[in-house]
Amino acid sequence: MAFHLPRRHLLAAAMLCLATAGSALAQAAAPYPTKPIQMVVPFAAGSVTDLLARIVAQRLGEALGQSVVVDNKPGADGNIGAGYVAAAPADGYTLLMGAASTNAINPSLHKNLRFHALRDFAPITNVAAVPNVLVVGPQVNAKTVKEFIEAARKDKLSFASSGAGGSMHLSGELFKASTQTPDLLHIPYKGGSAPVTDVMAGRVSAMFCNLPLCLQQIRAGKLTALGVTSPKRSPLLPAVPTIAEAGVPGYSVEGWFGLFAPAAVPKPIIQRLNAEVVKILKDPKVQEQLLAQGAEPVADSPEEFAAFVKKEHDRWAKIIQDANITLQ
Repeated sequence: MAFHLPRRHLLAAAMLCLATAGSALAQAAAPYPTKPIQMVVPFAAGSVTDLLARIVAQRLGEALGQSVVVDNKPGADGNIGAGYVAAAPADGYTLLMGAASTNAINPSLHKNLRFHALRDFAPITNVAAVPNVLVVGPQVNAKTVKEFIEAARKDKLSFASSGAGGSMHLSGELFKASTQTPDLLHIPYKGGSAPVTDVMAGRVSAMFCNLPLCLQQIRAGKLTALGVTSPKRSPLLPAVPTIAEAGVPGYSVEGWFGLFAPAAVPKPIIQRLNAEVVKILKDPKVQEQLLAQGAEPVADSPEEFAAFVKKEHDRWAKIIQDANITLQ
């Protein structure tokens, strides 16, 4: 026996279905973003990663019409913050301002990561490249890289870093392996500002410092710059040679910082974020702001950045294995 609803009930049901479908369509068609975005920095406030994130976040928020909130989640050499983003919903509202350490170096140093550095992130763009610079305090009797090598072989000097596994640490470890100075002791800190203070005070001998962290102290004469780790000299320190040209052939380390999203974020969102951040990084005012800090803007495509991260990942894996670098 057939059952028939009254016409008014059929009409009401049809209107409800249309309203539900319309709401779903409207929600699906809503332009990204519709709420604030969280930009996770896996290091402490005041670090170079934090500095770059805040410059980008402010401009990105203006471009997108939504707040972009920087959220510092330091710990475990950057792995806590990176892991948080890897496990976040793939909706484009949680981003990572990653670095060479979190997305290329750590996988070869930490064997029990809860995320895969290549598989679990969608690269958006390489934001900036930053050289490290070998600096010593006034208590170290060395004015050149060669003099520092001699002192390190004789006096058992130490070098500080902002944390084990970062580019500052690995710069030192590669230097030790390349110069046969195995007694150069690594002293890790939690963050970048405290080790700078301790090098100036003589509590630590040296540091392979991210240039933005030490530039002011170098210019003030509180730290002596012996050599930059990058393959070419920094325009901010044109008189300071590269470590390679100062007597360590083939030595090259350059820190980099880039924007990532969880791997499954839809491609249109990745493309939108890339377009906006690239536009920001090509703004002359932003470029001037970054260059004044020692950071050179990069601004590449998601595909170019992905290829670069893979290359860096493989390069550091070989360096770490060949030099037998381990975390203490």
